[in-house]
Amino acid sequence: MAPTAPHAPPLDRGRSAFAQRAWHDAQAQLAAADLAAPLSPEDLERLAVAAHLAGEDLGSEETWIRAHHAWLLRGERPRAARCAFWLAYRLLAAGDIPRASGWAGRARRLLDEDGRPDCAERGYLRCLTGLQALFEGDAARAYAAFGEASQAGERFRDPDLLTLARQGVGRALIRLGRADEGSALLDEAMVAVVADEVSPAVAGEARCGRVEACREMLDVRGARTWTEALGRWCAGQPQLVPYRGRWLLHRAETLSLRGDWADALAEAHRACAAPGGPEAAARRLLGELHRLRGAYDDAEAEFRRAADAGADPQPELALLRLAQGRTDAAAAAVLRLADEMPDGGGVERARFLPAYAEIMLASSDLAAARRAAEELSAVGALLGTPQPRAAAAQATGAVLLAEGDARAAVPVLRGALGLWSALEIPYEAARTRATLALACRAAGDTETAAAELAAARAEFARLGAAGDLSRLDALARG
Repeated sequence: MAPTAPHAPPLDRGRSAFAQRAWHDAQAQLAAADLAAPLSPEDLERLAVAAHLAGEDLGSEETWIRAHHAWLLRGERPRAARCAFWLAYRLLAAGDIPRASGWAGRARRLLDEDGRPDCAERGYLRCLTGLQALFEGDAARAYAAFGEASQAGERFRDPDLLTLARQGVGRALIRLGRADEGSALLDEAMVAVVADEVSPAVAGEARCGRVEACREMLDVRGARTWTEALGRWCAGQPQLVPYRGRWLLHRAETLSLRGDWADALAEAHRACAAPGGPEAAARRLLGELHRLRGAYDDAEAEFRRAADAGADPQPELALLRLAQGRTDAAAAAVLRLADEMPDGGGVERARFLPAYAEIMLASSDLAAARRAAEELSAVGALLGTPQPRAAAAQATGAVLLAEGDARAAVPVLRGALGLWSALEIPYEAARTRATLALACRAAGDTETAAAELAAARAEFARLGAAGDLSRLDALARG
């Protein structure tokens, strides 16, 4: 679309900027037009979306409320209900459950008064039910609600509704242990997003949601692919605000896994500073990166900031305690977490179990470490992704070695090393090499042990893993 002439009225310039995804410009021009003459309900919706995507959430909320009332004055209850949905959706995402419930209830009442038993707006409301169920950990209820919303999206040929609903069904399937089905449905939902068939706000939610689903599945390759795609989408909209912080966090996570720790630190700091960014999660990642680099005081400070911002810094904080030689404190923390997490949680427990196994080994609780390794194996089978299988093999090999069966440990650890290497996660590959060296030494193969120790040491040195280098040097002398 060609740019609107500079002398054009603000309304025309605002609509043009909206079409070009220049969100700050669109907000400014539409707001100027609104001062000259009250905007139509359609243009109020544009202004609400532009304000949200420009990072002005309060202005967006106020404008959605105005659009809601404008549609009511026209007697268009379904359109008013759709505005109420977006208000409820944003409030629910922000954790404001009471106000979200209030707007959802108003939307439901309007549709009942309108007398339409079936319409797209009822499908949107089922999305709210599904989203609330996901937040509460009720994947079965979420699956049912999003499934009904998806059917409504198909009936009314509403691409926004269909995309939101299919994403919800996919996320629910993953949590129900049907990861392959869930991932396939998520990819299907992204077809409309990539083809630019959905509204900008839905595109942002869907793109971020796809990355987060990969993270839930411990799908390293998928997370890298969709993080890069999210970055390109953000780069094409320089005035976009709300999704940039989430992208920076996801990028920092992928860089961290690849061993680019200096760049990961920089991106995590940018995520903290991004307007409306995920500061708590970014602080937690900063703490973990400092721990990996052996900067334990900095790690402690960032974990404290993460907790102040609302994130639980465990189990990473427990691993810091282990690195500090405070094994009892580390064990107490992960034992508490193990009691609080539901058994068979799969996705919820997947990130916790490697740390739990490591700390239980350090505490000489081999039975607990073996149970953790076995559960990780089950998670790997459930999710169908290599990362939990690699972690399970790494933990199993370490347990076998601790139990005195070094010969059995060697092939298991080699399998873990192959998986970590294929995933391009060098830190975990180096840790596995160090354990493999100990297993080879215990099995009498001192030459291979020396080679694996040297390879692990070189990788730790390249990464800047100061704590691991110190521990490895102690092992080499042992």
